[in-house]
Amino acid sequence: MQEINRERRTIAAVATAVAPGQGGIAVIRLSGPDSQRAVRAITSFPGEQVWESHRVLYGHVMAADGLERLDEVLVLLMQAPRSYTAEDVTEIHCHGGVMAVQRVMARVLEQPGIRRALPGEFSQRAVLNGRLDLTRAEAIGDLVSARSQRAAQLAMAGVDGGIQRRIKALRECLLDQLSELEARVDFEDDLPALDGQALLRALQSVRDELLQLVADGERGAVLRQGLRVALVGRPNVGKSSLLNRLSRRERAIVTDRPGTTRDLLESEIVLEGVPITLLDTAGIRSTDDAVEQLGIARSHDALASADLVVLLFDLSEGWTAEDQALRERIPADVPYLLVGNKADLSDAVAPADVHLSAVTGAGEEQLVEALLERCGAVTDGSLLLSLNQRQADLARVAAAALDRSEQVAADGLPWDFWTIDLREAIHSLGEITGEELTESVLDRIFSRFCIGK
Repeated sequence: MQEINRERRTIAAVATAVAPGQGGIAVIRLSGPDSQRAVRAITSFPGEQVWESHRVLYGHVMAADGLERLDEVLVLLMQAPRSYTAEDVTEIHCHGGVMAVQRVMARVLEQPGIRRALPGEFSQRAVLNGRLDLTRAEAIGDLVSARSQRAAQLAMAGVDGGIQRRIKALRECLLDQLSELEARVDFEDDLPALDGQALLRALQSVRDELLQLVADGERGAVLRQGLRVALVGRPNVGKSSLLNRLSRRERAIVTDRPGTTRDLLESEIVLEGVPITLLDTAGIRSTDDAVEQLGIARSHDALASADLVVLLFDLSEGWTAEDQALRERIPADVPYLLVGNKADLSDAVAPADVHLSAVTGAGEEQLVEALLERCGAVTDGSLLLSLNQRQADLARVAAAALDRSEQVAADGLPWDFWTIDLREAIHSLGEITGEELTESVLDRIFSRFCIGK
């Protein structure tokens, strides 16, 4: 990694989620040379407790007057380099919720030399100090934000170093090839002839592996980010009933009266390991009701923002001109499924991707399978590693550079022409692993992390 300025000032942040009435404890983390001094200054410890690394101490955080106890706490000491950031780290474990955490945090920030941490700054320091490599740090961020068990498994593969090892091995292969080429550029008359076709095959093999990693990253992105699926149809075709069935709870009011849903309802679910946000839209029709018109306008917006549209129609009424008009409203770049609902009320056969009864559940399994397949979100055990967007973009750049070697070989150009694209590929892979980085790139990466991580 290029030399980057390391700030030595001590930082502090709440490292756990904070919400009213949620969480029995909260953790306030400090990292830097003044972390222990700051905590000693605000905490009273009864008895003879030994301050040494990786011990837990008991005490109370005191108000500035030294009389009022703000909270009963445990303090965990971790001296450098045996900590998350490889700096001196001190954690205050206080009561959860909101007010207790805020009062303790305010006392911490009152201490000289302490400032509030920026998003992802703890992880950034861990990378700068050599405690973590960049891909592991990014995987920790993915693990924290994982919305399904499968996404957490993929993130953990990154935390364990799977991405780092794979990319580093490919980069070292390219470095070996580059050293061979540079030797020929300088001392070709003194060395055995280099087999250009064998070299080209080696570069193409690395390129193919990179492209496979990019494809796996696209599949993994669905698991990390999830899908937005809009349920669209005429009033009273069963959109709300389907939402409730897939959500396994009564999220939407269901009646026989058309136009019951007046607003856009959202429900978070997980189907086959894929996080999905279901959007129950207002039934689209002509109406004079001002409130319903607002809901219909939001339904149109949902059509454009969805990753997939499920267009429901009533099998008992058949495919109507209004259904056709709705299908024509779906943007051309948004995939959709035609789902005939109320199969329990009709034996009619109508062209549809799935026949369903949202009331009885008949056809639900087929709907889930078709939904995931249409979005390209079908996952299996073959997906072991998943690059994030930054990593995948760099892998594409490296693969494109290696791809250009074919033209260089076809044109019969000298070896030094081969080294140009090879160096570009090596540099791009180094940016993935953190071996070729600048301070601005690091700042951009970690700014997407949560504060306290």
